[in-house]
Amino acid sequence: MAGGWTTQRWTEKFTEQAAMFRTAVGKADPAAKVPSCPGWTFTELTLHVGRFLQTSLEYLRSGSTVQLRLPAPPVDVVPLDYLDAQLALAAEVLPAVSGNRPAWTFSPASPDLAWVWHRRIAHEVDLRRWDAQAALRELVDGDTDFAVDGIEESLGTLLAAKYAADVPPNAKGTALVQLTDVPEAWVVTLEPGVVPDVRAAWPGEETDLRITGEAQLVHYGLWGRSPLRATGDQNVLSVLKLD
Repeated sequence: MAGGWTTQRWTEKFTEQAAMFRTAVGKADPAAKVPSCPGWTFTELTLHVGRFLQTSLEYLRSGSTVQLRLPAPPVDVVPLDYLDAQLALAAEVLPAVSGNRPAWTFSPASPDLAWVWHRRIAHEVDLRRWDAQAALRELVDGDTDFAVDGIEESLGTLLAAKYAADVPPNAKGTALVQLTDVPEAWVVTLEPGVVPDVRAAWPGEETDLRITGEAQLVHYGLWGRSPLRATGDQNVLSVLKLD
């Protein structure tokens, strides 16, 4: 698995983040806007997380090795009830499924194994917790180690998924992502039509784009939630950003 993380650790993070997300959406006005998700209210945010969980958990529950097309929730669903049902299912499924169980995954750079979903679920719910708390002006600090894992997922898994899209990126170049509060640093090489290469950086490497900052700022910055300290090729930067 990734960087010493295990399905148990990701499940623990999911449980922690899900509780904070549920508290935030439970107290919010359902019609209030979520500034970090343009066009969304808390109703859309709540439904998104419910739908994301329903879809993701089905790969873990079923062990499907092909992409699924699941029906949308009923139009008259009560958002918080729908969310609560999916959170309850997650609490049951995530601890029960081995990380090495075969399952379809969404990225050409990831193995078709269940742990990819354990990781994705933990980080997606964390991101949406950030959205909800920021909208309420009640944002709490995250965990540095979890942020590092999120950066590794973004660069090593989610970036490659962009290249499986109908209109893949066509930027060419290299990027250095250098953290300032922990030792990790990565170099990403982009080539049109090729899954990005991601590796540990060598000392003193020169690249077309350089991103530096604390793990929290870089992680949420890649998702457009905080400013990124980036210098160099803006076309490369636009590919690395996931928002």
